[in-house]
Parts: sequence; C-alpha cells; structure tokens
Amino acid sequence: MCAITAGQRGRSVVVLEGSNKIGKKILMSGGGRCNFTNLHTEAASFLSGNPHFCKSALSRYTQWDFIALVEKHEIAYHEKSLGQLFCDLSSKDIVSMLLAECAEAGVEVITHCSNTVVEQGENFKVSCSKGRFESASLVIATGGLSIPKMGASDFGYRIARQFGLTVLDQRAGLVPFTLTGALHELSNRLSGVSCSATVTANNTSFTEDMLFTHRGLSGPVMLQISSYWQPGDSIDIDLMPGLDLTVELLSTKNDRPKALLRAVLAERLPKALVVELQNLFWPESRDTPMAEMGNELLRHVASNLQYWTIKPAATEGYRTAEVTLGGIDTNELSSKTMESGKHPGLFFIGEVVDVTGHLGGFNFQWAWSSGHAAGQAV
Repeated sequence: MCAITAGQRGRSVVVLEGSNKIGKKILMSGGGRCNFTNLHTEAASFLSGNPHFCKSALSRYTQWDFIALVEKHEIAYHEKSLGQLFCDLSSKDIVSMLLAECAEAGVEVITHCSNTVVEQGENFKVSCSKGRFESASLVIATGGLSIPKMGASDFGYRIARQFGLTVLDQRAGLVPFTLTGALHELSNRLSGVSCSATVTANNTSFTEDMLFTHRGLSGPVMLQISSYWQPGDSIDIDLMPGLDLTVELLSTKNDRPKALLRAVLAERLPKALVVELQNLFWPESRDTPMAEMGNELLRHVASNLQYWTIKPAATEGYRTAEVTLGGIDTNELSSKTMESGKHPGLFFIGEVVDVTGHLGGFNFQWAWSSGHAAGQAV
C-alpha cells in the first residue's frame, strides 16, 4: 500500500521482500479468503501505548477507501459477521489487486531478499542478497514476530534500535490459551466443542464463540481477550451471555418441576459441555429433578456458569498468534506520516509499530492506512 501510494505520486519505488512471494499473511488469512477490513473500524478497536496515535492514519485512508479499491478490481466479497469483510473466492484476489496496482504505479517488487543490512549516509543504503539500493526514504514494513514459520522475525525492531528508537516489549496477541491439570483434561475431552460466551479480563469483555481444544481454549472470543490478558491473570467466562440464569432456572423449576437440570441447560449449551459442567458444579444432584433442588443450589450453579473463573497457564505464543503486541514506540513517530522524529526519511508502518487491532480485519486496515500515510510522505 505504501509503495502503491508513493508510486502514484511519481516516486521511484522498490519493495524488498524477504520471502519467496509477497503477501503470505494475506494468503493464509480468513481461512484463505482474507478478512481484508472491517466496516466498523475505529480507534477504539486498537491497542497502543498511545490510543490516539492511530486516529490520523485511519481517518485519512478508511475502510471505505479500501473497499472502493476492492470494488474497482471487481473482487466479490461479503460480510461474515460483526462487520468483517471477506473475499467470496480467495485471498489471492487481494494479492493480485495489490500487485496490479504496484505494476500500474511503476513499483518494482523483488523477492528472496536475505542478509539485509541498512546504513545511513547522505541517503539510506540497503544491502541484501539481491544487490545494493540507495534511497532518500526508507520504509520498514516487516511486521512482528507472529507465525515464524511464515518468515516473521525481529528485523524491524532491530532496525529501529539500530537508529536509536525505543521499542516496547512484545508479546503474542490474538492467540489461544493453554491450560494445565484438570482444566486441560476437561478441555481435551471437549476438544472441538464450541459455544457462545462472554469472556472478561482486566475490565474488558468480548462476546463471541469459544472453542475447546486439546491444548486449552480458543475461538474468536478467546483470541480477542488474549490481547488484554497478562500472565498470571484469571479470565471470567459467562456461558449464558445476555441471560439472567438465576431467574431462568428458578422459573424453570416452577414450570417444569420434573425436568433434570442437565436437560434444561442442554437446550442452550452443547450436551457434552453440560455433562462436564454437571460433574464440576452439581455432581451430587445430577439425577435430581429440579423441583427437589434447593434454590441456593440453583443460584450456585447459575453463578458458576455465568462467572466461571479460569486461570490459563499461558498462551500458545507466537507459533499461532495472529499479531504481535507492542513494538516501536509511537512517541518516536509522526502520527500523520509514520516518519521517525529522530531520522528524517525513515518510516515504520503496520504491525512493527505499537498499534494492534482487534480480531476481524482491523489489523489489515491498519496496514492499509499506515502504509497510505507513509506513502503520501516519502
């Protein structure tokens, strides 16, 4: 996006790509259909040491601008849920669109670049396996540490430190949790089972699907909350979002006195999950009709199902994380141009910067918006 924008301004632009092909994260995203933006993009959907930093770039190249580009190239797309936009056919359509725009703007793209070294004299000098390049402006768009098997590295952070910029600590974001002990055994037994849940950590909540895995907890809601969770924290899970389960169970006790509690709950939750919850929270009354269950027990069960507190052991880390939290301190950069305050002509964009979006197309939109901002200034 940065190269396209700069090329359209008549700048001479070369993209040096470390991988054997461009857009690997684009190609794998969204199950191969690329969740390329979100209709509801706003600054509140991003985490950063400075929550205001992303506003300028997002406001000057919006989701609607990228959607217009997608429509210009006649790429069919649809909204899946919560404003998330996906290609109808393939992520390859987005990569092809970007390459076509690069070609039209006169941008040269070179892949298989390795052993890259950056120096600064009168201009920036970049040496790599594909040759030596010199330019008045240098843009670092090398992403974070997530999914190292796809080529992720700390290159961008190393360049930032080389030039004296502050780099904030990084950690995996939008990543599944792992569990240990009895909770791990439970999640392993339930592997593949999913349900809707509201999950809370550090005064932040999300409501989406939760998935049990053989390692722990995943699904959109767990990925979302992982960005707000810190090691050692607990998370609270509400398995009946939007419902006052205490009122519901006491009412059902009167209306259906012969019903078993597990049968009532199985109308809203997967049966396998209900059986596990029964063993945890009301094992002595598993075959007791609701009429014979005390109100205090029903309140206890309701409370446990709507305030189920779990302490994850850890996350799965960068191996499966969709993003990297932290990165180059936004105080070092111009929010309008993404340029370093210390080194004119040096720019940092995308995930390498301390701006991380929620799940659902927000991180791609930050890539497009920050890239466009720098492309207008290089």
